[in-house]
Amino acid sequence: MDVEQFRKAGYAAIDRICDYYTTLNSKPVSSSVQPGYLAPLLPTQPPEQGEDFSDIAADYDKYIMPGLTHWQHPSFFAYYPTAASFEGILGDLYATAAPHPGFNWSCSPASTELEAIVMDWAAKLLGLAPAFHNAAGTGGGALQTTASDSALVAAVAARERFVSVHSAPLNSLVIYVTTETHSLGLKAALTAADRYALRGETLRTALEEDLALGRKPFILMATVGTTSSGAVDNLPEIQAVLADYPDIWLHVDAAWAGIALCCPETRDELYLDTINTAVDSFCTNFHKWGLVNFDASTLWVRDRLTLTRALDITPPFLRTEHGDSGAVIDYRNWHLALGRRFRSLKLWFVLRGFGVQGFQAHLVTPPSLALTVFRAAPKSGDATGAQAEMEKEKKSAENELTHLNALNASFFARLARRPDLAITQTVLNGVFCVRFAVGAARTTEAHVRAAFEVIEEEARAAVKEDLEGQIAVV
Repeated sequence: MDVEQFRKAGYAAIDRICDYYTTLNSKPVSSSVQPGYLAPLLPTQPPEQGEDFSDIAADYDKYIMPGLTHWQHPSFFAYYPTAASFEGILGDLYATAAPHPGFNWSCSPASTELEAIVMDWAAKLLGLAPAFHNAAGTGGGALQTTASDSALVAAVAARERFVSVHSAPLNSLVIYVTTETHSLGLKAALTAADRYALRGETLRTALEEDLALGRKPFILMATVGTTSSGAVDNLPEIQAVLADYPDIWLHVDAAWAGIALCCPETRDELYLDTINTAVDSFCTNFHKWGLVNFDASTLWVRDRLTLTRALDITPPFLRTEHGDSGAVIDYRNWHLALGRRFRSLKLWFVLRGFGVQGFQAHLVTPPSLALTVFRAAPKSGDATGAQAEMEKEKKSAENELTHLNALNASFFARLARRPDLAITQTVLNGVFCVRFAVGAARTTEAHVRAAFEVIEEEARAAVKEDLEGQIAVV
C-alpha cells in the first residue's frame, strides 16, 4: 500500500467508524456467535500474494463484526465502562503513525516529555497533591497498561523498599488484599464484610496474627470503588492502623471510580485527603470512565526513586548522556516491560478536547446510577395454595440462601441470553447477585429505563419458574 492508497483506505476507514457509531444503537449489544465460529470462515494459512485492502475491510465487516461485543453500546451494562472518544481514536491514530518503543528520552523526546506533562494535568484534574506530580521532583506518574500492571509495579517497589531495611526471606513476605480487591489478587484476602469495604479493625487483627506467625506484610492494596459492589475501603481507618507499621506500602486501586475525583463533590466520599497525605501509590484507569480509549491506566507514586530503583534496567546499550545525568525521565524504569506505547498522545488529545468541565459533565449527567447490585426474591404474597406451602418450606429450611442463589443464577442466565442488553453477575459474601454498571458515554435515562423493563420481565419469569418447581437447587 502506497501513500495514496493509504489515503483512500484511511478515508474509507474513518467513514466506516463514523457509520459504526451512528448505527450502534440498532446493533445487538452482545455477539451471538458460538465458540470457534471464526476458524471455519477463514483460510488455514496466510495468502501467498497480498490482497486488496478493500477486500480485507469487507471481510472485517463480514467475519469480525458479528463476533464483537459492543462495549460502547448505550445498553451495555456489563463489567465496567470502557471509554471511547473520537479524540482518543485520533490520538491512537497519530501515535501509531510514528511508532517508537519509548524506553528512554532519546527514543523520542516528545513522547517522554508529553507523558510527564499530561500525568501532571491528570493529577491536577483529580485533585492529587503536588507530592504526586512529576514537576515536584520527588513523586510522579506514568501510564501503564492496566490496573493489574499498576498494582504489580507498586508491589515490586514495595517489596524492594521492605527488604532494603528488613532481612526477611522472600517466602515470608505477604501482600494484603481484600475479598473485593481488583482481579490481580484474591489469594489470602482480608474479608471485607462491612458493606464490602475494609475497615481498620479487620486490618489490625490480621497484622497482629500474621506478625505473630513470622509473616511480613509489606504492602496493602486498598480499593476505592470495588468492581463487584462499588465499595470504598475506609482509608482513614487504614491510615491510622498503618501509622504503627510505617514500612508497609499503601497502594490505592481506584481503577473504575477514581475518575470521579475530577468532581470536587465526590472527594470527601472517596477519601481524597487521605490519598494525598498517606498513600504511597494511587492508580485509576482513564480507559474505564475517563473517555480515553484502552489502554490508559494511570499510576502515581509518592517516591519515584523507590520505584525506579526497583525497576531499573540500564545495560550499556541503553545508557545515554541525558539519562545518566538525571536530567530526563527514562520511563522504562517506571514499568515492567522495556518498550512502551505512545499512550500520552491520546490522553493529551482527550484532556484538551473535553477540558475539566467536559470531564465533570460526562460524569454527572443523568442517569445518575453508576453501579447497582441486586437480586431477585419472590415476595411472600406471590404464591398461593401448594405453591405457598412449598415456598414456606424453602424459607424455613437451612438452604434458603442456596435456593435464592439458584433462583438468581437462573434469573441471570435469562438476562445473559438477551441480545438487547449486556449485564454481569457477581457473588458478595456468598450471595449471588446481578450487576448493572452504567457509564457508557452514549447511555441515556431512556436506555436505563428500557433495561429495567427487561430486567423486571425476566425476574418475574424466573420467579414464576421457581414457584412452579422448575429451577433445580444444587
